[in-house]
Amino acid sequence: MNDILKVLEKRRSCRNFKSDMIPEETLEQIVRAGTYAPTGMGKQSPIILAVINKELRDQLSEENRKIMGAPESMDPFYGAPVILVVLANKAVPTHVYDGSLVMGNLMNAAESLGVASIWIHRAKEEFESDFGKKILADLGIQGEYEGIGHCALGYAAEPAKEAAARKENYVYYMR
Repeated sequence: MNDILKVLEKRRSCRNFKSDMIPEETLEQIVRAGTYAPTGMGKQSPIILAVINKELRDQLSEENRKIMGAPESMDPFYGAPVILVVLANKAVPTHVYDGSLVMGNLMNAAESLGVASIWIHRAKEEFESDFGKKILADLGIQGEYEGIGHCALGYAAEPAKEAAARKENYVYYMR
């Protein structure tokens, strides 16, 4: 089995991160991989917000927690020090698919570099709020963007669990 297929089978969501920051070079490689995800008609509708500022990361976590309706003690990002927020331009019909492929590339690239990840939802609601709109405005980002997901990144505090067996009838071959 080649290295890419090994990464695809090995990657698991991490729900307990160390506080150690990812080296900048590693983060840049992960983000670059995200920018090479396939997009409908080559429109490149997604954008990535790389949140490495702890204060902003904690504010995002708090907004996410509120939307989720979780207890105040919960961190929806599981302690991950880096959050990559993927948004996509709503004017492009394939924007949700495009952003989802970016998320997949980010998580698989992270795994290939020894970095743990998890997809955290509620980016849509965050960036429909005044809080999210202000972030985009402060960055000078114009247009209508939909939050697709948060890719939380960091080093795992514990080993990943083995993958569950694949379900029966996952694939139907029509020959």
